[in-house]
Amino acid sequence: CYHCKLSMKEGDPAVYAERAGYDKLWHPGCFVCGTCGELLVDMIYFWKNGNLYCGRHYCDSERPRCAGCDELIFSNEYTLAEGQNWHLKHFCCFDCDCVLAGITYITVNDKPVCKSCYMKNHAAV
Repeated sequence: CYHCKLSMKEGDPAVYAERAGYDKLWHPGCFVCGTCGELLVDMIYFWKNGNLYCGRHYCDSERPRCAGCDELIFSNEYTLAEGQNWHLKHFCCFDCDCVLAGITYITVNDKPVCKSCYMKNHAAV
């Protein structure tokens, strides 16, 4: 088995993945996404760089995912903030929802806040 490295016994069911090449086979329970462990026997699978992936994790390897909406980002314009990728319109002030991409913001309790809301709602007077 390509995943667990145990020998396949004669008569045991085996999964062959055409995209991986017919020199590889898996026990049905070992045919899983290399990222999340989701069983792929009855699912669409993806093969990349010697690894199996479910659709979600294959796509994550191709495009960034927005931390705000959890959708893939196909635009070339997006922002990287707080260690995550965001559609420009989704990286917003936690208090007033104004877009923060490209402007100065302050983090309050791990939440981004624009300077105006920080002064109004969070700054010590």
